[in-house]
Amino acid sequence: MKVFSGGIATETNMFAPSPTGMADYDVIRPAELKTGGTAAGFEQTIRIWKTESAECGWEFAFGLFAFAQPGGVTPRAVYESLRDELLAALESAMPVDIVLLCLHGAMVADGYDDCETDIIARVREIVGPAATVGVELDLHCDVTAQMIGQADAIVLFKEYPHTDIGERARDLFRIIADCAKGKVRPAMALFDCRMIGMYLTPFEPMRSFVDEMTAMEGQNGVLSLSVVHCFPWGDVPTTGTQILAVTDDDLELANRVAEELGRKFFGLRHQLQVDSPDMHTALDKALSSPDSPVVVADQADNAGAGAPSDSTFVLGELLRRGAGNAALGMIWDPIAVQTAMAAGQGATLDLRLGGKMGPMSGDPLDLSVTVTAIVPDMTQEWPQGSGPPMQCPVGNAVALHCRGIDIVVNSRRSQVFSPQVFSKCGIDPMQRQLLVVKSTQHFYAGFEPIAALIIYMSAPGAVPPHFIKIPYTRVDTHKFPWVDNPFE
Repeated sequence: MKVFSGGIATETNMFAPSPTGMADYDVIRPAELKTGGTAAGFEQTIRIWKTESAECGWEFAFGLFAFAQPGGVTPRAVYESLRDELLAALESAMPVDIVLLCLHGAMVADGYDDCETDIIARVREIVGPAATVGVELDLHCDVTAQMIGQADAIVLFKEYPHTDIGERARDLFRIIADCAKGKVRPAMALFDCRMIGMYLTPFEPMRSFVDEMTAMEGQNGVLSLSVVHCFPWGDVPTTGTQILAVTDDDLELANRVAEELGRKFFGLRHQLQVDSPDMHTALDKALSSPDSPVVVADQADNAGAGAPSDSTFVLGELLRRGAGNAALGMIWDPIAVQTAMAAGQGATLDLRLGGKMGPMSGDPLDLSVTVTAIVPDMTQEWPQGSGPPMQCPVGNAVALHCRGIDIVVNSRRSQVFSPQVFSKCGIDPMQRQLLVVKSTQHFYAGFEPIAALIIYMSAPGAVPPHFIKIPYTRVDTHKFPWVDNPFE
C-alpha cells in the first residue's frame, strides 16, 4: 500500500477585518516534516498517519501542510497556489492507494465558498474511484453532500476544547485502512439539525451526548459519529449544525442513525445555550468573588475564531474600576512588543497599546507601563487529553505592569490555551484574583484545574457569542435560535 497525506487548514471569519494572506500560513513541506517544522502543532495529525503507515509496512508520501490562524477570507491566488502545490505533489506520488487529508472544514477563499469540497473533489479526480480517501476535520466546520460523495470516510474532532485531535486521526486511519483492505465499506449520511451554535463538551447535556455517540461506534455496523458544530462566523449558505454518521456498507442505517441523533440533539437546543453575560455583569461577578483565581473568557476577541485579539474594552474597564491583582492575555500588538523589547526589562515607558485593527478592537490605550518580562519566541502548550500537548508558538511576548494589572502582549496572533501564557512571563496565575483570557473555549483544559470560577463573557468584539446579532447576509436563518422550531 502507498499512502499520500497533506492538507490546508484554516477557519474563515467572514467578518474579520483583514484577509488571511500567504504570510499568515505556516507551510510544512517534506523537508520540514522530517526536521520537526511546526504549523502551530496541527501537523501532529500528519505525523500520526506517517507512524501508523510505517507500522503497517506501507509507503508514506507527504505533499504539503499549510496552517493559518483563523482570520478573514483567503485571497484566491493564495488558496490556489497552496492547493495546486498539494495536488501537484499528489500527482507526482501517483499511483497511491490511500489519501489522508488534514483539513479544517470552514475555509473560504475568494471565489470558493467551501475550499474543502474543492480540494476533495480535485483529489478524487486525480486518484480515481479505486483509491481510498479519508478526511479529518475540525468540528467547527461545514460538511457538504459533495464532500461525502467524494470521500470514503470523514471523521471530526468530538471535543471542544479540542483535546482529541490525535485520537480522531487514529480513528480515521483505522477506518480508511480497513476500507483499503476490503474489511469495511463506509457509507456516510448527514442530518441537518437546523441550528447554529457553539456547544461546549465538558458540560451537560453536551458531555453525555458525546459520550453516547462514542459508545455507539464499533457497534451494530456504526463506524463513526460526529456532531458538525458549524463555524458561526462563516457567512456561507452551508453554515449550520449537522450530524454525520459513517456505517459499514449500510446507507439506510447511516441515514437513520444521523436523523435519530440529530433530532435528539435538536431537542436539547435550549439546554445547550451558553450563559455569556455582558462585560459589566461578568466583571462584577468576577471581582466580587471570594475565591481565586477567577478566569474570565473574553470570547469576542478570540484569535482562534478570527478576531484580531487586540481589543482594549476589558483592559480599559479594569483600569477604570481600579482593579488590582489581575492579569490579562494576550493582546496582539507587534509594535508594542517591539517597543518594549527595545526598552528592556525593568524599563518604564509610555506606550500606546491595542485597538489598532478596527472599531471592534476599541480605542488604543495610552498607558504608562513597566516591562516586567521579555520572552522571545514563546510557546504555550495546548493540552491533548492523554496524549502529549501540542506546542503552539505565540511569537515574542512581553509582560507589562500597569496600575496593578499584568498584561501579556505578543507578536504572533494566537488565543490563550494554557496558564503558561502567564507563568512563562513571570506571572504566577495562582496568585492573581482575576485572569482574563482571550479565548472562547480552548483555554478550558489548561485553566479548569486551577480556576476557582470560570465566567464566559460577552464583551464587545469581532466574534460575538450571541449569534442572532451576527449580520449574516447569506446564511439561512430559518434555524434555531432565530426560529424556535424550524421543523414545524
